[in-house]
Amino acid sequence: MQVIKTTGAFKALIENIQSTMVGYTDPLAFGIARVDLGQLNVDKSLQATYPIINWNENFGSAAIFIQVLAEQGIKIDFKESEFVCNIDLKFLKNCLNAFNPYKNEAFGDAHKNIQVVKILHNLIKNHGQMENEYKLTFLFEDKPVKSVEAAYLKLYAISQAKVKLRSINLNGVFGALPNVAWSQGKPFELDYLREHEIELKLENDYPHIDFVDKFPRFLQHIIPQDNTRILDTSKVRFGAQLAAGTTVMPGASYINFNAGTTGTVMVEGRISSSAIVGEGSDVGGGASILGVLSGTDGNPISVGQNCLLGANSVCGIPLGDACIIDAGVAILEGTKIHIDPEELKKIVDTNDPSTQLSGELFKAKELARLNGIHYRQNSMSGEIIAHRSTREVELNADLH
Repeated sequence: MQVIKTTGAFKALIENIQSTMVGYTDPLAFGIARVDLGQLNVDKSLQATYPIINWNENFGSAAIFIQVLAEQGIKIDFKESEFVCNIDLKFLKNCLNAFNPYKNEAFGDAHKNIQVVKILHNLIKNHGQMENEYKLTFLFEDKPVKSVEAAYLKLYAISQAKVKLRSINLNGVFGALPNVAWSQGKPFELDYLREHEIELKLENDYPHIDFVDKFPRFLQHIIPQDNTRILDTSKVRFGAQLAAGTTVMPGASYINFNAGTTGTVMVEGRISSSAIVGEGSDVGGGASILGVLSGTDGNPISVGQNCLLGANSVCGIPLGDACIIDAGVAILEGTKIHIDPEELKKIVDTNDPSTQLSGELFKAKELARLNGIHYRQNSMSGEIIAHRSTREVELNADLH
């Protein structure tokens, strides 16, 4: 790649690449990652750390990366959903030649890809970093995941709110990610620990294992927003999405991947994979929001705004806004719920005029997504009942 001298020449180069390269397609996503490789299988990726990911943006940088690869004889099949390759010092040098018009500009959000290339070039050239530890990943379609690098890129996109929860294809993630032992953010192959257990322990080099899982923890990869609190790192899995103002308490709380919050939320219970909790809601201590594999017939659950799930309650249906499930009450799709006619009218009047409910006994799934319902249990008969909620759920602003 020749040194590009002006911004006009740079823009012309981008247009030429995009218009003349056979089959050229702008990627859906791309990024350069540092990869942790296996201790036994040195060609096996265990973890991919992206300092910056690009999701449906920064197509000029993508075009430069693709052109430099082509000049090195590395051809990309744009019809494949993903592409991963190693990058070397020559690749980085050629990229810097293309980005030359911007080298003296202050690095802001618009130039983070250049910043990555510049810093990585310095690390490899002057500080002895290994070239095989860095890979470039492209996604051209949102298809099932095939590689560790693609899996991490998608999980980053979710956790950084580049995409909405439940909006991208995560099929294949469990198959792509290896099950590893994690020690202070570093993954170890379990076979490596078994094979070298004796010498590692006798030499006092056996790592302190924090946990064993396919997924790292959220805080190993994501810097949360200033007013977001996570009081125990083990309580949020990488691939979760936490809106500003979310507080995750220790104890029985947990937020799985592809699940999370859309606003200020207090979390003291479990938000299972695919579950979403709305602004101003409170997931009480030990409360459980069921995931798609936990009895919801594959229907993902959303909890609306300003809802309260009491301690040790179970939510198995999508809730509308301003709903309450009392402590210890389980509301599943098939749960029979009694509503007095007078309370039913109040509920219907609160919701969309098209809402049609009649009778006194309902399955919970018939009440899904309706606003302003308070689910309770009759302490005398044990019957699950519901009425129009008269309580406003309001979080303590000082705690968020």
